[in-house]
Amino acid sequence: MLVESKTVVVCGVGAGLGREVAEAALRDGANVVLAARRAEALAQHAKEIDPDGERTLAVPTDVTDDDQCRALMSAASDRFGSVDAVVQVAALDAVFGNLESTSAEDYARTVAVNVAGAMQIARAAVPFMKQAGGGSIVLVGSQSMWYPPMAPQIAYASSKGGLLSAMYHMVHELGPSKIRVNMVIPTWMWGPPVEAFVRMEAERRGVSQEEVIAGITQNMPLGEIPKDDDVANACIFFCSDYSRMVTGETLLVNAGEILR
Repeated sequence: MLVESKTVVVCGVGAGLGREVAEAALRDGANVVLAARRAEALAQHAKEIDPDGERTLAVPTDVTDDDQCRALMSAASDRFGSVDAVVQVAALDAVFGNLESTSAEDYARTVAVNVAGAMQIARAAVPFMKQAGGGSIVLVGSQSMWYPPMAPQIAYASSKGGLLSAMYHMVHELGPSKIRVNMVIPTWMWGPPVEAFVRMEAERRGVSQEEVIAGITQNMPLGEIPKDDDVANACIFFCSDYSRMVTGETLLVNAGEILR
């Protein structure tokens, strides 16, 4: 088991990648602390993946609230004795627009979650990782920071580019404490949000879902939309000791859609 006996904190657990990461960590032997803003939904996710609750803890957390981030890490340590890895999935990805249509407020709230929020989570985790003799921080990036997507998201893309820059700084700052920082970068992920998009797009255009999927995968040599759990497994690799000498890396999980 890749992360047996480790404590993995997953921020942004909801339908999609966050839950898949939590499930993968639990499957591979970790104690898992689930965090997200909505308490009721979070508790339901925790109950569904670990009915007896022996290896999970749900802590409602808003990553933009520094006190809540610190309380999250304290709760994880109090319950399971350590904080060994953090996977930061929580993000604001619903802000669409180009240069002309994106307001200063759009930039501010996107950066507040995707950059400042991620840094607050990392900062809260670091003292506990130092106590443990090291740890792993896993960030989730976006191909949009390199290539504009079909629907313009200049604020979101800019925030993910900023997150990548922050990763490079943390690599040098935290490396001497044996804390690694890496980023998983997905493309489209086949899970509830993309499934819903494909259905709606097929209805809108009057075509089959297969045709919509074919358009999405046309530039993917592997010819398939990666699943949420494909991306989750990459996150677990970075949480594990198999990546103990890997830091400052970006791992594309994109079926070969773009090559860097």
